[in-house]
Amino acid sequence: MISYLEFEKPVAELDARIADLREAADNDDVDISKELERLEQKSADLIASTYNSLTPWQKTQVARHPARPHFRDFVDYLFDDFMPLGGDRKYGDDDAILGGFAKLDGRRVMLIGHEKGNDTESRIRHNFGMGKPEGYRKAIRLMELADQFGLPVVTLVDTSGAFPGIEAEERGQAEAIARSTEACLALGVPMVATIVGEGGSGGAVALASAERVLMLEHAVYSVISPEGCASILWRTAEKAPDAAEAMKVTAQHLKKLGVIDRIVKEPVGGAHRDPQEAAKTLGKAIGEELDSLGNLPAEDIRRMREERFLQIGVM
Repeated sequence: MISYLEFEKPVAELDARIADLREAADNDDVDISKELERLEQKSADLIASTYNSLTPWQKTQVARHPARPHFRDFVDYLFDDFMPLGGDRKYGDDDAILGGFAKLDGRRVMLIGHEKGNDTESRIRHNFGMGKPEGYRKAIRLMELADQFGLPVVTLVDTSGAFPGIEAEERGQAEAIARSTEACLALGVPMVATIVGEGGSGGAVALASAERVLMLEHAVYSVISPEGCASILWRTAEKAPDAAEAMKVTAQHLKKLGVIDRIVKEPVGGAHRDPQEAAKTLGKAIGEELDSLGNLPAEDIRRMREERFLQIGVM
C-alpha cells in the first residue's frame, strides 16, 4: 500500500476511487475497463504534474517518505557480493552507518552509507540513520582500507544529522565527524557520494566530501533541517516551509551553486514508487562517474577534490 503525503491528497482520492471501481468490477458483469483506464491515466498525469512542481518543503517530505529506498534496499537492488564490515576498533559498532566490500556491475568498491530502517524495530536498531562517533570512525577505517587496496569508495548519504545525544558527545562526536571529513578529502582513490534521501549537517558531509557528489532528484541537502532553522530564526517549527525555501535545499538549487555535480532522475512520483528502477538509474550514474575518474594518480584525485570544494558558491 502506498503511503500518501499531505500534498498528494488529490492523487490519494483518485486512487481510492479507482480501487473502489476495481472492486465493483469484480462483482459485476458491467464492463468498466475504459473508465478505469481513463482514471488511471488521469492519476498518472496528476502524479507527474504534481512532482514536476514540488516546493522545497514538499521535496523534504518526499526525501523522508517511509517507503523511500535506504542503504539496505540499494544493496539488494544494485550491488553484488556485499561483505559487511563492523566495528571501529576503538569502542564498538554502529548500525546507523553500514559499510563493506561490494561489486557494482563487476567493479569492486568500498560501499559505505547511512541506514534509517524501514519499520519501528529496524529504525530503533539503526538509530534512524543518525550516526554516532563509532559509526564515523568505522567509516574512516573502511576508507583507509579502500585506500590501501586501491578500491574506489561509494557512499550513500541519508541522515537527518549525526546523533546529538550526551553519550555521543562524551565519545567525541564532533572530532569523529571532522576526522571522517578529513579522511574523505585525503583519499587517493576515486570517491563518489550520493545524497539519496536527507543530507543533514556534518553527519552527511562526513561521508560526502568526494570529488563527485550526486543527488537523487527529490533528495535534500542542508546544514540543518528546515524545522531546526525555523526554530532558530522564527522560534517556531511551523515556519519550516519558509526555511526550506530560503535554505536552497533541493538538488536543483544545489547544482546551480556547485555544491553537487549531478542530479539523478527518479521514477515519476518519487523513488518510493519504484525503488528498483531508482536503484538501476543510480547505479548507471555512479558507474559512469567511476569510469570517468579512471586510474588517475592519487595526487590528481586529491587536487581535483580540493579544487571542487574551493569552487563551491563561485558564480
